[in-house]
Amino acid sequence: MSLRLGRAFVNGIRRVLTRTGAVLFVALLMLQLLVQTSINTVVLGALPPEATAQLDGQLGLTLPIPSGVAGALFVLALVLNAAFFIILVRGLTRPIGDLGTLPKALYTRRIGRATLSAIGGGIVVGIAVSVGFVFLILPGIFLAICFTFFPFEVGVGDDRAIAALKRSWARSRGNRLRLAVLVILAGVIGAVIGAVGAVFDAARATVVGDVVANLLTTILFVGLYGIIADAYVQLREDGHGGFGGSGTVAPADDSAVPER
Repeated sequence: MSLRLGRAFVNGIRRVLTRTGAVLFVALLMLQLLVQTSINTVVLGALPPEATAQLDGQLGLTLPIPSGVAGALFVLALVLNAAFFIILVRGLTRPIGDLGTLPKALYTRRIGRATLSAIGGGIVVGIAVSVGFVFLILPGIFLAICFTFFPFEVGVGDDRAIAALKRSWARSRGNRLRLAVLVILAGVIGAVIGAVGAVFDAARATVVGDVVANLLTTILFVGLYGIIADAYVQLREDGHGGFGGSGTVAPADDSAVPER
């Protein structure tokens, strides 16, 4: 069955305008700010004293900690970010009527294994898509489309990295032109956020620019993930692209999830 994009957009927005969506929004905003401030602090600490004095206030949000500590914090933030997106896809793919609750299983069920799979597979996807963009852009877009559902297969389907990559590839088959709309939308969002940041940088209001850019990033990408979540639910319920799956969204109850 074909993906219904209109339904995905409408239901995706409904998914994020819930208690689950609100909690995920706040959590992602905090993570975004943590990544931004830690990397800014690392950069500031790596500069010689004279350059630091010249750039004071121009690097945006920083933390009053040594650059080495900020570097460790940055690495921790990246790991937390991977774990967060597992929680996000689990939360947003539940039935809309259930999104007023946040069951414990969202952030406890095999979260360590899922996070490691997300990091490992994410590195593979990142390299593949980047190389694809080097070769005339279109291969990069194609690979981004094929791996759109990778985090969902890890977080919801409980697949390990390689199996999740294969299942995402299979699930996208037959709907890649429609999914291209979502991939292009993600690119547009990134361009808009970059342009907003550049405007504030030019106005020498870097701190305000960091806050606004991170706020926009969080709003737009939580909305985008809500739409992708509904697209994933549609295709999974139809049994599209599976190879041995049941076609139903994994339950939030640990006891109901079979071991693999």
